[in-house]
Amino acid sequence: MSEDRSWEGNWKARLYERIRERGYDSVTAFANARPTASLVALADELGPDDIAGVQVLSGLLAEAEQRNQVTRFVRDVLVRMLSQSLPDGWPTVLDDANRFKVAKAVGRWFAYTPETHKERADRAGDALLASPPPPGWRPLGPDDELLLNLLPDEEA
Repeated sequence: MSEDRSWEGNWKARLYERIRERGYDSVTAFANARPTASLVALADELGPDDIAGVQVLSGLLAEAEQRNQVTRFVRDVLVRMLSQSLPDGWPTVLDDANRFKVAKAVGRWFAYTPETHKERADRAGDALLASPPPPGWRPLGPDDELLLNLLPDEEA
C-alpha cells in the first residue's frame, strides 16, 4: 500500500487533468458514464494514490452549482450510496441487517447533501422509508423515476 498523496499540490488541477486524460470535459461527464460507481471507485479510477472520493464529490458539487443542478447532484449521490450499500437492490425484508444497510446508505447520503438541500433530502429519505420501493429496486442513475418523484428538479 502506498502513501496517500491526495492533498499534495493543486488537487483540483490534478483532478481535472485526469478527467481530461480520460476524454471527459467535466467531473460530471466522467461520473455520469459510471452512474452507480461509488465516489471511492471513481477516485481510484482517476488515481488511487492521489485522488480522494471527497475530491470527486467536491468537483461534482461545484459543477452542479454552476449548472443549477444541485438537486440532480443530490439524487446522483443517493444512487451511488444505495448501489454501494444495497448492490442487489432494495431488500425484500427490512430485518435488522437490511435496515442497517439502508440506514447506512441514507445516512451517508444525507451527510453529503449540501445544506441548501438538507430539508428536502430529509423529507425524501422519510418518504423512502415510509413507502419503501419494490424489492429489488435499484436506481441506475439520478433520473430514476422514483427518485425524480421524491426529489424533483426545482432549481432556478
